[in-house]
Amino acid sequence: MRIGLLTGGGDCPGLNAVIRAVVRRGVEHEDNSFAGFRSGWAGVLAGESIELTQESTTGLLPRGGTILRTSRTNPFADGADGVARVRAAIEQAGVDVLVPIGGEDTLGVALRLSEGGIPVVGVPKTIDNDLGGTDFTFGFHTAVQIASDAIDRLHTTAESHNRVMVLEVMGRHAGWIATYSGMAGGADAILVPERPFDIGELCRRLRRRHEGGRTFSIVVVAEGATPRDGGLSTTAKGTDAFGHERLGGIGAALADEIEEITGYETRVTVLGHVQRGGTPSAYDRVLATRFGVAAMDAVNAGHFGVMVALQATEIVEVPLADALREPKLLDPAFYEAAEVFFA
Repeated sequence: MRIGLLTGGGDCPGLNAVIRAVVRRGVEHEDNSFAGFRSGWAGVLAGESIELTQESTTGLLPRGGTILRTSRTNPFADGADGVARVRAAIEQAGVDVLVPIGGEDTLGVALRLSEGGIPVVGVPKTIDNDLGGTDFTFGFHTAVQIASDAIDRLHTTAESHNRVMVLEVMGRHAGWIATYSGMAGGADAILVPERPFDIGELCRRLRRRHEGGRTFSIVVVAEGATPRDGGLSTTAKGTDAFGHERLGGIGAALADEIEEITGYETRVTVLGHVQRGGTPSAYDRVLATRFGVAAMDAVNAGHFGVMVALQATEIVEVPLADALREPKLLDPAFYEAAEVFFA
């Protein structure tokens, strides 16, 4: 078989480890060959690919980003017949099976292609860890470690200047990164999309903490967090090919509001794409490798229309439709455990 790989959506640490693992497992069968499509679905439609071999994928395990590059291209945009477009493209490229590595949008396209009869095996990738069907996605633990390190560093400068420090992290719909890193870093408040916050209550908690003798506070906020009364103003920066708003600005708006209400000097740090960059953690290298091996095993077994996933300690196959049915939001019990340590 000839297998076509692509990486779609935002990059994250571990993508190259998946590519390496798929190829390494696949070349055990000498009749298999691999095409790596450039820039996600855009490369599929344009027929832009590179040959992937054991030699060309050597050394990828610790490398961040994606050697295939990525994009947020949607083959079904503007009502296009994405199935026909992709089928024609892969037939032209001689590709028999597609292995897309991506999140909700990339795998949503994969599901529609599968329903249209194109053989697909999906690999879950979302730094926010909000994809259904899998306990964790690679890249998430690396992002949490980066955010936790940032909180540790913010503690010292906040204490030195008697400031409130606001750290904005990724998390459009789910507060997994904010809660994990906030708990690990000892944050005094964690604001997540699943729980609209009360700015007045937050400021009362910060005042109580400072009046009790503390001279600084750390607030971690996910980019998709919103106030209960809608009072904070942030600016959307357009939409992508799948209609998602580009989020940004909640950290700065929150810092301004805290300083105005409490009078405490407040500063904001936005980690942004720093969370996506650099080498993957050991955990993410292992998880990405296991996903890649399992994806190739599914291809060899003819198990199409599925996504590989981590459930407990096992790698399993789940139907794409089940994985995409609804996002995996933050576990309320986990958030409540973190809440014990709030100001």
